[in-house]
Amino acid sequence: MMIDRSVPPPIQALDNIPFPTVHTHYLDNGIPVYEVDSGTQDAIKLELIFDGGRIQEKKKLVGKATNSQLKEGGINLTAAEIAEALDFYGCIINLPFNLDTSNVALFCLRKHFRKVLPSLEEIIKRPIFPENEIKSYISRNIKKLEVELAKNDVVAYRTITEKIFGSDHPYGYNSNPALYGALTREDLIQHHERTYTAQNTRIIISGRTEGLITDLNDFLGNLQPGEQLEHPLLASATLAPSSLKISNTKNVQTAIRIGKRLFNRHHPDFIGCYVLVNILGGYFGSRLMTNIREEKGYTYNIYATIDAMAHDGCLYIATEVGNEFAENTLTEIRKEINLLQTELVTKEELATVKSYLLGNLLTMVDGPFNTSEIVKSMVIDDLPFSFFENLIRGIKEVSAEEIRELAQKHLDWATMWKVIVE
Repeated sequence: MMIDRSVPPPIQALDNIPFPTVHTHYLDNGIPVYEVDSGTQDAIKLELIFDGGRIQEKKKLVGKATNSQLKEGGINLTAAEIAEALDFYGCIINLPFNLDTSNVALFCLRKHFRKVLPSLEEIIKRPIFPENEIKSYISRNIKKLEVELAKNDVVAYRTITEKIFGSDHPYGYNSNPALYGALTREDLIQHHERTYTAQNTRIIISGRTEGLITDLNDFLGNLQPGEQLEHPLLASATLAPSSLKISNTKNVQTAIRIGKRLFNRHHPDFIGCYVLVNILGGYFGSRLMTNIREEKGYTYNIYATIDAMAHDGCLYIATEVGNEFAENTLTEIRKEINLLQTELVTKEELATVKSYLLGNLLTMVDGPFNTSEIVKSMVIDDLPFSFFENLIRGIKEVSAEEIRELAQKHLDWATMWKVIVE
């Protein structure tokens, strides 16, 4: 039977998105290991999550600096020997860092997993932090910062996060040459000894993982216990929000950031606000994109997002527009927020956004490596794995009336910082 390719297949609603099974194991030293055993390829992703982010810093920037230097040689293996071993087996070790944690991620073929664990063990347990490499790191980042600060969008983002959280808050402080220059080798050693310990580590392994927990335990099951670090209560800035205009360069575009402190994923309003913010500016058909890009032509891109961290969060709207369109853009953003506060979202628009968000969630659990990213988010944020099902349920059930109420509650223009860098 010939298929009529002029007729598209029927569109069906997503009724259920099953979350893959996650098995939890514990190494001999108590480190929890979350295993996503699935996939058809003989590839493995192993990610170690340490409570070594900004929250635990004794000195600003030391968390990122420490994590960046882990591959620069250890007591038993030089940086060159580590790099050669990884290259020989076709493996990659990345060192992602975020505000809450410092991570070490290994990608390799299953058959080489045990062979590269000695290199991984050296990186985690015995880094020596060479003085010359630290100086090079500081010099590179100071030069990079000089380049970045010429960009209006970078200045706008740095400014608004500092205003939202405060200049001394782990989520709000900004790097500068003096902070980089103040870092010492001893700072990195102390941060490593305090945070890269069994009590402050979680591991996620994904791919075809059957039988690999034993190998993992052989190399990391004796990582020093350390002390359980407490997560301090973080006080955010108390300044009343206002509008700031910053003159940065002779750039032809103005960077606009509008935002406020919000909350993390534990908050009861998070799921509803997640839908609300996507309606406002979270996808290509959003209110802001339709108005300011498609109809007005002021910008190529504009978006709204909730940046949810483990202990706090913020909402911000971001765009870059021609200098002559800056004031009009602010007016249109405020207009779209007012509409969400006063008018009900139509059934059609709400259905479209829900389908978009559910489709995104479906892609997030497509394959073991994608799933491991979702698991990582929940592990870092101390959320149960049932949160994924709750998120799906919340997206499906949120009503137009609830969206309007949340807009009135959380999108008050007077509570938002407005940063314009021209």
